[in-house]
Amino acid sequence: MENTNINRSTLSDQAIVETIGAYLKQKRLEINKTQAQLALEAGLNRWTVTQIEKGEAISLVSLIQIMRALDILHLLDIFSTKEKISPLLLAKLAKKKKQRARSPINKPLQSDSSW
Repeated sequence: MENTNINRSTLSDQAIVETIGAYLKQKRLEINKTQAQLALEAGLNRWTVTQIEKGEAISLVSLIQIMRALDILHLLDIFSTKEKISPLLLAKLAKKKKQRARSPINKPLQSDSSW
């Protein structure tokens, strides 16, 4: 079992690319696909799959296509953003929240008489 406590900030860009390539290769082998099969499913050239697995840089779009073909796009969830509400705005919204129900105001019935 490998040490997963790697401080990625100390790794060079090239070392990170090599780590990504090794991970993608491992995932490809786990699902028992050849590089050619993966390339076909990803809509890429086999050369591109070979390059990333060897630790060479590829385009971000190609990486996404490979991840989609490997069904690991969920790894990109870390990049999702959530809208943050400031505490002041949150307090203002809480004040405006409806506190109680009111019965409808009874209006006098209007008659058709000419009085």
